[in-house]
Amino acid sequence: MKIACLGWGSLIWDPRDLKIQREWFHDGPILPIEFTRRSNDDRITLVIDDNENEDTQAVRVLWALVSTRDDNEARESLRKREFSKSNIDNFDFDKKIPILKKDESISGDKTKSKIQDWLVSKDIDAAIWTGLTWNKKHFDGKRSNKEEVVDYLKSLKGGERNHAEEYIRNAPPQIDTIYRRAIEKELGWTPKK
Repeated sequence: MKIACLGWGSLIWDPRDLKIQREWFHDGPILPIEFTRRSNDDRITLVIDDNENEDTQAVRVLWALVSTRDDNEARESLRKREFSKSNIDNFDFDKKIPILKKDESISGDKTKSKIQDWLVSKDIDAAIWTGLTWNKKHFDGKRSNKEEVVDYLKSLKGGERNHAEEYIRNAPPQIDTIYRRAIEKELGWTPKK
């Protein structure tokens, strides 16, 4: 079984012990990714954002082949890298259903459909990815708009600000989102080359 790991954020520049083969490829599926999640360490991070509005734009994500053919081992490797007991999403093309139970699935049906189509085009059997979306515990329980994200980032000081900037600047340049452009314009946090 060939398994792909999809990525768009820190997995790319900091895979740690994630069981992937040599490199990340730049021709992954086109997914709705945006800087709309405030993480537990107060960074703004990239997540799947299935909301369809003027602040959402799909981008081509990256992918790598997982170095195991066992789907359980692949998911466990990503789970360990993400320090997560859940929030790992999967699609097994052979089964044509998500590997996780429906109530554990994070990504929406449109996203899974796009991933399924991409798997077919690449002749890959399954995919794993971090299935986080924007979280409701920040920004008054609603999805943040780009102005709120920029204002929040401007409010950070010292190490928190440096940590947030490092994440945004290290994100792959091809993850060129609407929020990223607003952050670049207001804060000058351009991608590292």
